[in-house]
Amino acid sequence: MPRSAIIQPDQSYTFSDYFKLNFAPQDILAYFNVSLQRRSLNLPRHLGPLDRLIDLKARIEESLPRLSLTSEMARREFLIAPVLTDLLHYTQAKLDVEYPVAVSHQLKGSLDYLLQNNQTFLVIEAKNEDLERGFVQLAIELIALDQWIDSDQTVLHGAISTGNIWQFGQFDRRSHQVTQDLDLYRVPADLENLLQILIQILEP
Repeated sequence: MPRSAIIQPDQSYTFSDYFKLNFAPQDILAYFNVSLQRRSLNLPRHLGPLDRLIDLKARIEESLPRLSLTSEMARREFLIAPVLTDLLHYTQAKLDVEYPVAVSHQLKGSLDYLLQNNQTFLVIEAKNEDLERGFVQLAIELIALDQWIDSDQTVLHGAISTGNIWQFGQFDRRSHQVTQDLDLYRVPADLENLLQILIQILEP
């Protein structure tokens, strides 16, 4: 199928519009001359102490049995926000919520969460259940972020999260390649590994 049939050059798209497209992810990204690969990223991890880990895990485990996860808002407030709050504690990063980006009429919208620490940026796009379509939107947001920010960072990092499941992605700005991590991290079971990776991304 021609790329023009997937993305209409004269049509306006927001980031969330790409979540709704029913085309193959690699075909959507190819419109922006970006390739897609899937592999285990084997991400480096922070090995220092996590003084809030036990308390964070206990709070999440206590709330999960009583929490309805049918809405994206519930997942954001009760599962994603506590993780990000502790991440700010460990890294002293700056967090922007619903951060607006407008690169072009086909690359615009709001990033759910944008964390910045020195030259490192991390995009986290909260989705209700569909990780696969959510990752396409995350990839598009990383492509936009590549053109939006002014830094020497060669790899942009992102994560798609349903709250209790996280998946990482990377955008190589030199090769124009998005990598989708095959590994999934579950909350609260993999909370320690998740935090270690998030901290290391923000503090390489």
